[in-house]
Amino acid sequence: MADLTLAVANKAYSSWSLRGWLALKLTGAEFDEVVIPLGRADTRAEILKYSPSGKLPALIDGDVVVWESLAIIEYLAEKFPHAGLWPSDGAARAHARAAANEMHGGFLALRRAMPLNVRHTFPDARFDDHVGAEVNRIQAIWRDAQRRFAGATGEGPFLMGAFSAIDAMFAPVASRFTGYAVDLESQAQAYVDAVAAHPPMIEWREAARAEPWVIPEFEDGGAP
Repeated sequence: MADLTLAVANKAYSSWSLRGWLALKLTGAEFDEVVIPLGRADTRAEILKYSPSGKLPALIDGDVVVWESLAIIEYLAEKFPHAGLWPSDGAARAHARAAANEMHGGFLALRRAMPLNVRHTFPDARFDDHVGAEVNRIQAIWRDAQRRFAGATGEGPFLMGAFSAIDAMFAPVASRFTGYAVDLESQAQAYVDAVAAHPPMIEWREAARAEPWVIPEFEDGGAP
């Protein structure tokens, strides 16, 4: 049994669980994983065994419980300082945290219009101008990070070089852009492709496809 346990929701649908899981994979630490399917009679009771908020993901490290994705990232960055979750350069680190927090608290129109489903694609989906404006803002964040801080986390095709916490925060959006066939600038599309090819992302998608649980309102490309 590993010292760390991460409780997550359905991998097919849970963007917040994906963020915490990707961050934990970045550390290289061994951990136990508990998947709690949503939408069942016992779902809340099962989640409350791990998370006092009744929401997922939740990280358990001995007596420590961390029940929110960005808080999990910060906890892991402190526990595993050599894992490179945040850039070592102060300016790059501040920029990455600001972008991660904007993702954390924003883009509500996009989230409603493009519920995450890593098992299916919805190429015929259409979106209003509010969603389009949020897509443009996300592309601007990505473009600015790559222009100003390339190499801050090492070599690689991600927002600041190697895959890091900022990429864990934006990976579910990259998956949404793939699933809903969003027309992107070439630089943004290259980033989306790099995220899709990231080995932990492949592992997550394969596990999602093997899940037996289905939530119908997530299966038609409509908002949950």
